[in-house]
Amino acid sequence: MDNQPFVPGYLKLHESGKLEKRIKSAYALLSNCELCPRRCKTDRLNDKRGICKTGLKAVVSSYTPHFGEESPLVGRNGSGTIFITHCNLLCLFCQNYDISHQGEGIEVTDEQLAAMMIDLQKQGCHNINFVTPTHVVPQILAALPHAVKNGLSVPIVYNSSGYDSVDTLRLLDGVVDIYMPDFKFWDPEKASCFAEAPDYPERAREALVEMHRQVGDLVLDERQIARHGLLVRHLVMPGGLTETKEIMRFLAREISLKTYVNVMAQYRPCGRASQYPPIDRPLSPEEFKKARQLAKEAGLTRLDEKDWAGLFRLLGIT
Repeated sequence: MDNQPFVPGYLKLHESGKLEKRIKSAYALLSNCELCPRRCKTDRLNDKRGICKTGLKAVVSSYTPHFGEESPLVGRNGSGTIFITHCNLLCLFCQNYDISHQGEGIEVTDEQLAAMMIDLQKQGCHNINFVTPTHVVPQILAALPHAVKNGLSVPIVYNSSGYDSVDTLRLLDGVVDIYMPDFKFWDPEKASCFAEAPDYPERAREALVEMHRQVGDLVLDERQIARHGLLVRHLVMPGGLTETKEIMRFLAREISLKTYVNVMAQYRPCGRASQYPPIDRPLSPEEFKKARQLAKEAGLTRLDEKDWAGLFRLLGIT
């Protein structure tokens, strides 16, 4: 627990003038885009579209206070989520398929993105939570000076799939207060089948090491609200407990035994999952219970708590 006055890192960078340099460095990556591990070399500065289907401007599907996130983010007033349209990973089972694959959303300017941040802060949100931000890092950086000018002062959350480039993450060092990646796959064959990204496991391991280097273990204030640090999600997949075991062991051994982990039970077959057994069915309560047990056996003790039994009832799973 940290009782010292909180000052977000991006305020310090802005005051020092270093944020402007980060913005220029990030936009330089867009001319021959290498923002993410796909490195598809698309000229996004001229509004060309690559795998992420995003050109020069960020696309946003919605922004709102969110009360379904992890408890240290939600607190009393919610996490200020900004859902970025499109994705660089494109899992075929995505629960937000209309956003990630079908592109539901509108293009926004830097000023508009900044205005969303300020609006969420005014509504009392404890943080600004960018969902699937990997492919719009330059746009987020460029929006920050406008937001800071208008009083932004809450933590920034980087809520990604884990398919991130270390080089891009280094541009966020001192900008992002809370990293929240989802470590999805351990097996390259599964990553290839479900997301056409056989290098995902290796890239995710590298990314999590870099994220933890920047922000350390998750730190909460006296209200149990997250201030900074790493929070790792793991969406447990049907038939995927072997992968869960390896991911939990990695977190305990290579990141930290104090890693805050959300072992997530809400998998259900969406998108094109019905064509790919065993993920053509929901997760069973028994599989989820075993996944939580595997996390504890690895030595991880900071597990996010939810009414998982209630969630299974809501999904119609007994």
